[in-house]
Amino acid sequence: MGCAPLATRCAVLGAAVLALAACGTEPDQPVVRDIAAEAPTGPDRSAPPVGGVHDYQLGGAYPPPAGVTVVTRDSTAEPVPGLHNICYVNGFQTQPADRDLWLEQRRDLVLSGPDGEPVIDPDWPDELLLDTSTEQHRTRLAEIIGATVADCAARGFDSVELDNLDSYTRSDGALDADDNLTFARLLVDAAHGAGLAVAQKNAPDLGVRGKDEAGYDFAIAESCHRWTECADYTEHYGGLVLDIEYADDLRGTFPEVCADPETPATTTLRDHDLVPPADPAHVFDHC
Repeated sequence: MGCAPLATRCAVLGAAVLALAACGTEPDQPVVRDIAAEAPTGPDRSAPPVGGVHDYQLGGAYPPPAGVTVVTRDSTAEPVPGLHNICYVNGFQTQPADRDLWLEQRRDLVLSGPDGEPVIDPDWPDELLLDTSTEQHRTRLAEIIGATVADCAARGFDSVELDNLDSYTRSDGALDADDNLTFARLLVDAAHGAGLAVAQKNAPDLGVRGKDEAGYDFAIAESCHRWTECADYTEHYGGLVLDIEYADDLRGTFPEVCADPETPATTTLRDHDLVPPADPAHVFDHC
């Protein structure tokens, strides 16, 4: 197995990852490495500014509107100079473009159902669930996903969003919250070692465990107003919560959402597919 796609170098950060496969080494023959010595040096990064204006650009990068101070882009995109840049990484499931790579070269790291078939996300059928159920799997996955996190830091992102922490809820009991939180700790430690702050993405049912056990620094929530979950995030992260509401899901108007005292100060309205402004379906507003 070679380096993870999107990574410009084979590197893994984080003192918690003790036995990882070297780049170009077969994953079944892990070598012990001094991870702390390998971590690149650089300035400490911080969480996004409280009360900032956030643009969520996962459907395609474009120049942020005037007034935006925080932007989230896919790990394949470039950060925006002068803003707080969040790097999106699919930490617990595979990206659609990498499906064949995982099935052909990393099949044992993809969760299997009772029928032996890969477990998919029912809402995103091009995404496969990663198998975080064993220490060996978590260690090898940390090498792969950690390389992408390292690349985010090397290219100038300030923080990272690790998506699909809640994949265990789609695993038919094959995974549990403990599995994913243990794996999350490895990724968070890797990101912190690279100078990146890390966002808990969704999973409000975890309560304080995301912050206390995995070490997340802030939260990114989808539709927390719609599902009356915003307080579940702000209770633990205070003003460090970035909410994205979707125009086709709103109960009432967006001004009413912003007027709700439980709505995070940094709340963004986007179209569900997060398309760029050139697309007629594009929606962007903020509280």
